[in-house]
Order: sequence, then C-alpha cells, then structure tokens
Amino acid sequence: MGRIFEVRKSTMFARWDKMAKQFTRIGKEIDIAVKQGGPDPDNNSALRRCILNAKAVNMPKDRVDAAIKRAMGKDKSDYHEEVYEGYAPHGIAILVETATDNPTRTVANVRMHFNKNHGSLGTSGSVAFMFNHKGEFKIKNENLDIEELELELIDYGLEEIGEDSEGNIIIRTPFNEFGNMNKALEEKGINVITAELTRIPTTTVELNEDQANEVLKLVDHLEQDDDVQKVYHNLK
Repeated sequence: MGRIFEVRKSTMFARWDKMAKQFTRIGKEIDIAVKQGGPDPDNNSALRRCILNAKAVNMPKDRVDAAIKRAMGKDKSDYHEEVYEGYAPHGIAILVETATDNPTRTVANVRMHFNKNHGSLGTSGSVAFMFNHKGEFKIKNENLDIEELELELIDYGLEEIGEDSEGNIIIRTPFNEFGNMNKALEEKGINVITAELTRIPTTTVELNEDQANEVLKLVDHLEQDDDVQKVYHNLK
C-alpha cells in the first residue's frame, strides 16, 4: 500500500513539474510577444497564439494576464531567444531553443548539461541543417473533410496535412508561411488547439534501448533547465 502511494505521489509531482515548465515557457513567449507587438491580443497575432497555447495546457487565465502585465512593467525581464546546437552520445543531433535574460549563464548551463551527459556543445550551424524549421498547427477535427481542407489551405502555405493518434488534424507549413497560415485559419473560423514553430529532423537515427536512454537522459536534463524552451533531436 505504501509503495503504491509512493509511485502515485512521484507521478503526481512529475506531472506538476511538467505543467510548471510549460507555464514558464509560455510566460516567456508572452513576454517576448508583448514586447514585439504590444499587450492587445486583437492587434498582436503572436500574443493571440501564445494565449491559444496557454489554454491548450490549462494555464489559468489569471497567470496569462499576470504575464502580460509583467511584460509591460518597468521591472520586466529582457528575454533574448538563443539557439544552441550539439551532439548527444552516439552521434544524435540536438538543437536547443532558449529564452534568457542572461546568455552567459545560459550557454554555461547548456554546455554543462552536454558535458555531464557525454555529449558535446557544437558551433552555430553544426546541426541546424539536419532540421527543417516549420510551422505546425493542431486543429480540432469537427467533422472536417481533410481533402477539402487541403485544397482550401494550399494557397496559404500548406505543406503537409494529416491526423495524429487522437484524431486531431495536424497542418505543417514552411517557416516563412507560418503567419499566412495562422491568419487564414483565424479568418476561416477553424478551431485551432495549438499553433507553434517546430523543427523536424530530415533523417532519424535508430539506437538500441540502452543507447537511446543515454540520449534521453541528456534531453531530460536540458528540458529541466529554466532557460530552455524546447529541445529537438533526431533520435528515431
């Protein structure tokens, strides 16, 4: 009985940690969006996207509002988006997106995570070419005809369309068409669950279980870092 309780408690704390990390990531995205386009979501598409993604992870509205107010305040943090590249064990490419108010601290921490987990931090451009930068939209499938939707959206940069394991529609666009697609979906009143920029590996590498766990250990340490927003890899 005690063991079951311990397992449940551990799972619960892991879920809370993941939620807290998601809230922190979106809070920084809100900060950056407000600085670039102002605090009114009606006139700031990037902020509207952040609010949409906040809803998708059940971020409370008061926390979203607080993040917007912080971004407008005199004591607001000045976040910079930085991307770091490197290799995990067994030659797996890693790309790390960060939002930081102290790049010196961030690069030191990222390098530490790589070194402690048998990886190596590379130079700019060392692995970025192995990933395609794309826009990705998750859409609620409300009896939509995918073939018809594809024809509707092809002029707005649609590159790929399909369904995920939960039956939601996934749309991908080239990086430079993200804004066009975002605007088109809004104007058509399509129910978008999340909208974000992502990086898709051009090829993937398959490892055995032990080797894969070594890679995922590094990925986990990077994801737990407060300055890290997203981590991408080409592990299959």
